[in-house]
Amino acid sequence: MKVVILAGGFGTRISEETQQKPKPMIEIGGMPILWHIMKIYSHYGFNDFIICAGYRQHVIKEFFANYFIYSSDITFDFANGNSVQIWDRHSEPWKVTVVNTGLGTMTGGRIKRIAKFLGDDSSFMLTYGDGVSDVNIGELVAFHEKHGKMATITAVQPGGKFGALEISPDASISSFAEKKTEDGGWVNGGFMVLSRQVFDYIEGDATVFEKEPLERICRDGQMVAFRHFGFWKCMDTLRDKITLEDMLSSGTAPWKKWTD
Repeated sequence: MKVVILAGGFGTRISEETQQKPKPMIEIGGMPILWHIMKIYSHYGFNDFIICAGYRQHVIKEFFANYFIYSSDITFDFANGNSVQIWDRHSEPWKVTVVNTGLGTMTGGRIKRIAKFLGDDSSFMLTYGDGVSDVNIGELVAFHEKHGKMATITAVQPGGKFGALEISPDASISSFAEKKTEDGGWVNGGFMVLSRQVFDYIEGDATVFEKEPLERICRDGQMVAFRHFGFWKCMDTLRDKITLEDMLSSGTAPWKKWTD
């Protein structure tokens, strides 16, 4: 199953860091938060990624174009025909497709633009390029497959400012309202599993996925919540970045399940 990551926005609320790079390329511990998100999925065996790029998309492409060189030990021998010898290879088992989904395209439009890159897959995973979590991806996928609905959303409880969900005892989502200011409620934390049928709910580039498409899917009874009681944090501001940096440097980063 492929993993789609939304990474095309302007990141205006953390403009201190996004003048020269897209928000998902802001570094936590010397590596982009996008890399951290990919490492979370890779830990559970999901290594095929589609990056929905937009703002300064060339920065993302250049990072992956040079990733093998940056992460391996290399000898450049200029005295012998500029030969290159690769020593220890410290790369990832990843396949990464970076798609320029447009500068001003909304989230729904970005998702629809990558449909052709899914091949024959009947479902895919989707998350945002600015949030990390210790959610168990394997359990999330199994939960989605068990319920057989069109959309599974990981529900978290960070307090207000995110899309609020009303969840029934059987895990069905009875209401979806984006950016509802309620403290303590369940909200959309990303880390979704979606059927290809969601493309039928997206009209085009101007469609905000979290509004009409998800609201309609919810009304059609095709959305369930995977409740996550563990760690989740969105890097929305410079303060959030500093918090994540402190967690990583102190060795208390809950999302870091892999070993260096």
